Amino acid sequence: MVEKILASRAGNEKASPGNLVNVPVDLALGNDITAPVAIKEFKRFGLARVFDPEKIVLVPDHFTPNKDIAAAEQALVLRRFAAQYGIKHYYEVGRMGIEHALLPEQGLIRPGMVIIGADSHTCTYGALGAFATGVGSTDLAAAMAIGEAWFKVPFTLRFEYNGSLPEWVSGKDLILYTIGRIGVDGARYRAMEFAGPVIEQLSMDGRLTMANMAIEAGGKCGYVQPDNITFEYLKGRVAEPYTAVYSDPDASYEQIFSFDISSIEPQIAFPPSPDNVHPVSRAAGIKLDQVVIGSCTNGRIEDLRIAASVMKGKKVNPGVRLLVIPATQEIYRQALQEGLLTTFIDAEAAVSTPTCGPCLGGHMGILAKGEKALATTNRNFIGRMGHPESEVYLSNPAVAAASAIAGAIVHPEEVI
Repeated sequence: MVEKILASRAGNEKASPGNLVNVPVDLALGNDITAPVAIKEFKRFGLARVFDPEKIVLVPDHFTPNKDIAAAEQALVLRRFAAQYGIKHYYEVGRMGIEHALLPEQGLIRPGMVIIGADSHTCTYGALGAFATGVGSTDLAAAMAIGEAWFKVPFTLRFEYNGSLPEWVSGKDLILYTIGRIGVDGARYRAMEFAGPVIEQLSMDGRLTMANMAIEAGGKCGYVQPDNITFEYLKGRVAEPYTAVYSDPDASYEQIFSFDISSIEPQIAFPPSPDNVHPVSRAAGIKLDQVVIGSCTNGRIEDLRIAASVMKGKKVNPGVRLLVIPATQEIYRQALQEGLLTTFIDAEAAVSTPTCGPCLGGHMGILAKGEKALATTNRNFIGRMGHPESEVYLSNPAVAAASAIAGAIVHPEEVI
């Protein structure tokens, strides 16, 4: 699929792995950390306009609402640039969300698109059949100027998931299981194609989670080929026409992995790496100080519903801080209307406005020395959420909710 998208956009009949191609981009994305650097570089070009003000997206989501003066000044750079160059898709605090949850929700992502973002988790949009990948801020600056980017066409790895999802196992567990099997560099500069009977039944929220963490395996991108679940999600969101692109039945893959996931447990990534993955039974009893439910990985409405179903009528353990962060304003509103936020507040959780916040150790939940956190986020490197001597474990939302109640990592069945 990726080879076909890049070939078509480059005006070539074919694009083979290893070829260098220059292609026009459909969207160029930046946030409050990466875009100011790109804007500084862009201004060195001395241009009076960007390549297309409707194809640039700016989302202040990492240190917003502004945590300090430096964060406020970073956000101001975006705000002024958006106003000066007439950027259509600038999302201010109160109207924004975590970028990789926001763009699909707003109908900005369509199958067959080429999308770059100065954020490594831009690969999320492959869940909708697009080629989407992260780039550096200088590449974003060039794209804002000329609307193009260059790529080395990646080889493709195909991952087939067979069997059926066990109870309490989700897309988060599938991608953690995969990373645990191949390692954080197992798909380095590869396209990861997620397929098989389990993926065909997986919700769009689950697919977005899997594509989001392709980068944690070193992937250039991750994707699911468009199907009826894709088209139902796009219905009512996307007004512009699009053409879905598919891998040929006889497509050549560098390698094919086949997993039977019928009997796997919920997965836990132990520190200090997303590939240090074990079944939840191996993590049982690890005491926690903080639990975070949210992020561009697992802050969507399905995630909040699952967490609330576990927490209904229960209280957060007195020794634990639980932070719940809906990924967008719309998800926040929906969770409010469905009573999910009441469930969390009754359980004595802190509910936040949309922000990346604690995921990157930015704000809204920094860990002190020696503290342990369980999070539905995507990374658990040393110092990721605060002090370098703190520890972060990764899980799905059901395990996170159950563990917040128990005060230690547990299987959801332990508290239901």
